[in-house]
This record gives sequence, C-alpha cells and structure tokens, in this order.
Amino acid sequence: PGEAVLDVACGTGNLSLPAARAGAAVTGIDIAPNLIAQAQANAANEGLRIAFEVGDAERLPYPDGAFQTAVTMFGAMFAARPERASAELLRATRRGGRIAMANWTPTGFIGEMLKTTVRFVPAPGGVPSPLLWGTEAAVRERLGAGTKSLAFARRLITLEYPLGPGEVVDYFRLWYGPTLRAFGTLDETGREGLRRELERLWTDHNLATDGTTRVVSEYLEVMAVVK
Repeated sequence: PGEAVLDVACGTGNLSLPAARAGAAVTGIDIAPNLIAQAQANAANEGLRIAFEVGDAERLPYPDGAFQTAVTMFGAMFAARPERASAELLRATRRGGRIAMANWTPTGFIGEMLKTTVRFVPAPGGVPSPLLWGTEAAVRERLGAGTKSLAFARRLITLEYPLGPGEVVDYFRLWYGPTLRAFGTLDETGREGLRRELERLWTDHNLATDGTTRVVSEYLEVMAVVK
C-alpha cells in the first residue's frame, strides 16, 4: 500500500488494476489511446484512482527515480528500440527499486504466433525481434549494467476463450496490436494466408474439446533490482 508503481505499456490495465486494488499509487502509460480509454473505464467501474495516460515506453514523461516498482506485462518488449525502453525503465525506477517483466519466449505459443506473422509481414530493417526479450541473454545485455540483481523464471499462462480457434484469430485481428497491424498491411491474398496459418496454429495447440479454445504459452518472468 502506498508504493509508487509504474505500469509500462499498460494496455487495458491487466497489472494496473490489481496493483491499485492492493493500495499502490499506480501510473499506467500506453501508446494506444483506445487501450488507455478502456483502462480508464475499467478503473472507474471499480472506483480505483489510477493515473492513466498516452505515452511512449521509449520516452517516459517522468522524473528520474519516480517509482519504486516498474512493471510491464507483454508490453515494453514490443518497443522498436529496446535499448531506449530498457534505459527508460532503469531511469524511472529508483535505486533499490524493482523492475518486473513478463516477456513471451521464442519457443512458446505466442512466440510461434509472432514468428508466423513475421513470415508474412517482415519487421522493418534494423528492428530486433521482440522475442529477444524472452531470452535471458538479451535481458542481461539490456538491463544488467543498471541492476544489482536479475532473477529469471520460465512460467506458463493459459489463454482461454469461449470461441473456436477461427473466432479467436478474428478476435486477435481486432484487438491484439501485432496481429492487427500485420493484417492491416497485407493485401487480400496475404490476409487469407496469414489467417489460415494462424487458425492452424491455434487449432493444433488447442487443449479444449468443447468448441472453445484453451492454449498454454510460455513466458519469461524477469525480476530486477536497480542499482
């Protein structure tokens, strides 16, 4: 309670809301105005006071050491310039404070989905794969010099939807940034090919047998203490 927490690339508040429920003084920032609007509505529905704002993980508008804890769940890993995102996480977190990240691994399900997408829509030149954040070596390279300690754990998260695999793909086309952007850049033939491949991937990994979708994906948990 009372801890100053920053949620970077907060989306609709997956981490901001529970932190505020626990009594933290939470600030959430995301580059997508529509997600910030939904996060604000979610907080208002629960009567939670959270400072949500539109902004860039590569240029955080906060003073040095403003937060005791910075968190990012499958968010900052998608910044185009990871060296800037990592520098900003370190700068905005006070000495002795914590940085906690959840990053999709290259070998997990979402990692496979992102790699499938890149086969149809290659990343711009010079932009490293966001999945590098799901490897210990890249995290050590990006955060190690600014931290007193780094701890890692590979964990699993279950993605459950009351939809069939094909409908889940359509859902991701509307709401998941990397998938939405990919479909937006393709012509009709490319969109159909990507949709077919993604539906196959979700179908092959689906553990549900009742017409819904349940897929397990691996992520890398990162816990850092700032110097």
